[in-house]
Amino acid sequence: MGMLDVQADRVRAGATVEFRPTGTSMVPLVHSRQRVRVAPTDPTLLEPGDIVLARVSGTVYLHLVTAVDPPRRRVQISNNRGRVNGWTGHDRVFGICLAVDDVPRPGAAAKARTAPDTAGPA
Repeated sequence: MGMLDVQADRVRAGATVEFRPTGTSMVPLVHSRQRVRVAPTDPTLLEPGDIVLARVSGTVYLHLVTAVDPPRRRVQISNNRGRVNGWTGHDRVFGICLAVDDVPRPGAAAKARTAPDTAGPA
């Protein structure tokens, strides 16, 4: 089980978490090792451009929502470099990124199910 799996389990349980994901697929929105704050979300509120913690085809990603399909209760997840990871059901969207290095993501707090100031240590 990887670090993102652990964070996904915590968010699924209702926690708002902070952690430092690695990788470059989300640059310039999230650089490797930047601190992100993720809170549980209502997937029906998500829009393209939101950054979410979600499981797609067995792998947990902190990636972009690039399309929504409300009738089928799913969202499309992609990185910020043009690669589409695929569609995933609302039940596999664990949380929304509220902030990157304490800079709030526009509109994200309104889509969180918990208070954005309950983050624990990274």
